[in-house]
Amino acid sequence: MSRRSGILEFAVLGLLRESPMHGYELRKRLNTSLGVFRAFSYGTLYPCLKTLVANGWLIEESGGTPEEALAAPLSGRRAKIVYRLTAEGKEHFEELLSQTGPDAYEDEHFAARFAFFGQTSRDVRMRVLEGRRSRLEERLEKMRASLARTRERLDDYTLELQRHGMESVEREVRWLNELIESERAGRGQQRPAPDGSAQHDSTSGESGGLPRRRDDNPPPDPSDDTAK
Repeated sequence: MSRRSGILEFAVLGLLRESPMHGYELRKRLNTSLGVFRAFSYGTLYPCLKTLVANGWLIEESGGTPEEALAAPLSGRRAKIVYRLTAEGKEHFEELLSQTGPDAYEDEHFAARFAFFGQTSRDVRMRVLEGRRSRLEERLEKMRASLARTRERLDDYTLELQRHGMESVEREVRWLNELIESERAGRGQQRPAPDGSAQHDSTSGESGGLPRRRDDNPPPDPSDDTAK
C-alpha cells in the first residue's frame, strides 16, 4: 500500500467514525476539511472504499428511504450506497491513531493526523507534535546552511523565494511550539465523542484546548509546498 493511499484510508475511516456517509458526502468532507485531499477524484476514493469493505472495516448499506431504493432500478439510477464503519474498522482506526512513527509527522500524513487530534489521546498528540517539530527544525537548519552556501550565486527573486520557504517553516515551528505548550499545560478538556468515548475539546481560550491565535496570524498549512 502506498503512503498516499494509506493516508486516504486513515482519513476515510476517521470521517466514517463520526457518522455513516455516502461517497459524495465523503468526497466533499475530504475536499473541504482536509487540505491534503484538495484535488482528488472519485476514481481515487471508490477503489479505497472497496478495499476497506473487502478488509471488513466498512459495510455498504442502501441509503435513502425504502421507496427510493425500490424506485432506483425502475428509473435507471443506482441506489445510493452508504458506508458504515464496522467494529473491526473502529478498532483498526484506533490502532492507526495510536501510531507515532515518522509517517505520523511527515508533511501529508501530519495534516490528516492533526485533523483527527480530537479523537487522539494526549500522549500520542504530544509525540506527534514533538516529532513534527523536530523534523521541521532539521529541515530549517539544512535550508539555512544551503542559503549561506549559495547566497552569492542567487538572483534576487530566487533568494526571496528561499527566504519565503524558510519563513513558512519558521512559522509552523512557532505554531507547533504553542500547541506543545498548550498540551503540556493540560488545557485539553475531554468531551463525548460521537460514539460515546472520550474526545478532547478543541476550543480555544482559558476553558481549554488549542491556544488562541490572532486573526492576522493563521496557522500554517502542514501540506503547504513552501514548507517542504
